[in-house]
Amino acid sequence: MNQQGVLADVLRQRIIDGDFAPGSRLSESALAEQFDVSRNTLREAFRVLAEQGLVEHIPHRGVSVASPTIADVIDIYRARRVIECTALRQSEPEHPAVQLMRDALAEAEEQLPHEDWRRIGSANMAFHDAIVALADSARLSRTYRDVAAELRLVFLEIDEPRSLHEPFVRRNRAVLTALLERGPEAATEELERYLTASERSVLGAFARMGHP
Repeated sequence: MNQQGVLADVLRQRIIDGDFAPGSRLSESALAEQFDVSRNTLREAFRVLAEQGLVEHIPHRGVSVASPTIADVIDIYRARRVIECTALRQSEPEHPAVQLMRDALAEAEEQLPHEDWRRIGSANMAFHDAIVALADSARLSRTYRDVAAELRLVFLEIDEPRSLHEPFVRRNRAVLTALLERGPEAATEELERYLTASERSVLGAFARMGHP
């Protein structure tokens, strides 16, 4: 991977980890100095991140972390339904990625008593990454990676981690149980209910915040 690609990955991870808040300006000079790269390399990394929907260039103001809108939330969940539900519906319960689903769910359930919402959120995303991995498509996984990164930005906008994550650990358990006991179609029905409830929760939070 070239230098700008490596830098883009590092910045991407810092953005979705919450090191840079949605809407915050990214100082070109400070970041170039921090990572000891040229401004051209940094601009190429910004271009990659812009294609992934994580940063935006605002004329006369420079580059800022993207701040998702209600329209973005609706589109993100539309993409999730197409990708995740299709992968799950066409899956086999014996697929190796099912173990990844088990592992991610176990991590989330283990952290619930500690209310470690950051780790629970990461485990939740790993569970849904594993659902997409059921499709055995590198291209689909790459596409979902970008959707999931934008989703993390959405979650960072909302200062209600319990309401975002706690109910959906239980729903993840319902999806996995349905897959193992009743098959892919039943699991997909559970996942569709999950996504509807999650989208409603996020949109409700955005509305309370007066978010555009």
